Amino acid sequence: MGHVSAPFGIQGWIKVHPYTETNTGLTGYATWWLGKNGSFQTYEVLEARAQGTEVVAKLKGFEDREAALTLRGMEVAVPRSELPKARRDEFYWSDLIGLTVLNTEGLSLGTVKQLLATGANDVLVVSGEREHLIPFVRQVIQDVDLQGGTIQVDWGADY
Repeated sequence: MGHVSAPFGIQGWIKVHPYTETNTGLTGYATWWLGKNGSFQTYEVLEARAQGTEVVAKLKGFEDREAALTLRGMEVAVPRSELPKARRDEFYWSDLIGLTVLNTEGLSLGTVKQLLATGANDVLVVSGEREHLIPFVRQVIQDVDLQGGTIQVDWGADY
């Protein structure tokens, strides 16, 4: 949901670059998971607030700048169980990663490797025989079947 970019001030606060839709997306959680390479540890959030496009936070046990510096570069996550349920026709990006993308002709274009936020719309990065950049818009995305592990798209194999 973000990453620690730097210490903030001298009293152990950190600055977090959020990946959430709004910069306040992280501020409502009492616990964050911080870590790297899939190894995370739980930290109690004493205070968090939006500051510009970033979030600044005070975590329990970090009393000075040097302690906060040890967190620099760590990924920030929250338990999946604490996230709000996605509404109809909304998806968490993490749920789309790894899905097989099939076009309307039944051809597999590959699997979703990542998503990009372009400002105008999100884009699926699909790796197969070649890489496809597919806009995540209603005109192109026909169906997302999380249980079946597929995304049906109106997109040519040669696009």
